[in-house]
Amino acid sequence: MSPLAALVLLPVLGGGLAWVLDHPRLGAALRLRDGAWRMSMLTLVLETALLALVTFRHPTPAGPWLAHFYRPWVPPLGIAVRLDMDGLSLALIWLSLVLSLACVGVATRQVTYHAGVFHCLLLATLGGIIGTFLATDLFLFFFFWELMLVPMFVLIAVWGHENRQYAAMKFLVFTQGSGLIMLLSILGLVIAHYRVTGVLTFDYFTLAATPLPPMSSMVLMTGFFIAFAVKLPAVPLHVWLPDAHTQAPTAASVLLAGILLKTGGYGMIRFNVMLFPDAAARLAPIAMGLGIAGILYGAWLSCNQRDLKRLIAYSSISHMGFVLLGIFSGSSMGVQGAVIQMLAHGLGTGALFLIAGAIGERMHTRDMQVIGGLWRVMPRLSGTGLFFAVASLGMPGLGNFAGEFLVLLAIWPVSPLMGALAAIGLVLASVYSLRMVNSIFLAAPRPEPIAGADFGARQMVVFACIMAFLVVLGLYPQPFMTFSTPSPLPVAAGAATRSNAP
Repeated sequence: MSPLAALVLLPVLGGGLAWVLDHPRLGAALRLRDGAWRMSMLTLVLETALLALVTFRHPTPAGPWLAHFYRPWVPPLGIAVRLDMDGLSLALIWLSLVLSLACVGVATRQVTYHAGVFHCLLLATLGGIIGTFLATDLFLFFFFWELMLVPMFVLIAVWGHENRQYAAMKFLVFTQGSGLIMLLSILGLVIAHYRVTGVLTFDYFTLAATPLPPMSSMVLMTGFFIAFAVKLPAVPLHVWLPDAHTQAPTAASVLLAGILLKTGGYGMIRFNVMLFPDAAARLAPIAMGLGIAGILYGAWLSCNQRDLKRLIAYSSISHMGFVLLGIFSGSSMGVQGAVIQMLAHGLGTGALFLIAGAIGERMHTRDMQVIGGLWRVMPRLSGTGLFFAVASLGMPGLGNFAGEFLVLLAIWPVSPLMGALAAIGLVLASVYSLRMVNSIFLAAPRPEPIAGADFGARQMVVFACIMAFLVVLGLYPQPFMTFSTPSPLPVAAGAATRSNAP
């Protein structure tokens, strides 16, 4: 089996086995405790080993694409199982696995009922995400795009907090509705190509060469943009995110903020900018304006939150505004800054949601004014939270600073006004991050005793690894900038032709 196909199928198969191993009789027969959790960890370790094999072996095809996989699926309709990996998709898959390991290793032990189903849905979501990063057949891309949403909906609706049903339904309506709009754009592009060439195909590289009138190109590109803007999320399509983040269980919050939001940025790079470059250039002023609005709006609302998870959720809107700004800046530096920002935000915000989940589990509240100072009673948890809060505000030497600085450098020649407004967002980030640190960790401790222990060795190892990634990303971002650059379409088309040659 191709390594790319195995990367997609392994989480789905591992999730199914985790569900089976959670059966009480089977667990007793095998004398296996926490069978679902152990199978999830084993699946992720095997997935990481497989991804390392793909990463470090010498690519066989010439050109920048690291691996290819092609099998016909529905030949009369031109639909194929087509998977391709370049540096951009590889970097985001590594991010997905790092955060998934952190979720399973730290957060999922608190799942006390139907653990097998929980782990099955978690790994199915991961399989859909990896498929989204690899699919280069547009029908297959849409299939994976929808696949990752349904398990996440169930995770929020079943294992979420007090208002979980409302948050899950809002998440499903926004994401599924925007996905249907993207499907219409996919079908429109396929039909336009068929009318010109007489060939029915969903192949990404073939459709990229389809000649389109300017108006048709703009309409089709807008359909893709709406779907990706909802997932990013961009203001004003962000309204599903605060409730989904707040009500989701900790592991789902980490996957949602750390990985699912990045599928929106990935889609904008791979499809909006690369598939419709002229239309994307015409849309750029509007998209950058939405990015500025997201930066300021998300940061301002973060400054006024008492709920810890809502603060982190609104800060995600602000940080992802830099991603939107960099993608449509019209320069390779802006795209590189957007990718660095996606990686840094995924690691930092994922860790913050893990810490927020740990605090909520111990304190039974997310209200920062009630929590009080934790530094004296939980120094390891507090020190870890301080590190990631400082990373979120963009401290030099950490990954967020590298991404935001590159985006500001790219946007300043285009519009100094937008650059100045984006910089105001960084000032507001300092306000809400330091307010969070002071309220939770440095304020006077609560008079009543706090139930729950400080972080142990297992948790600290997980967070230390994420800290190390952020430090390396901040101090030496150049390898990541070079490595994660998306492959240009002409080269990709050539490589695709070679990979399908008999």
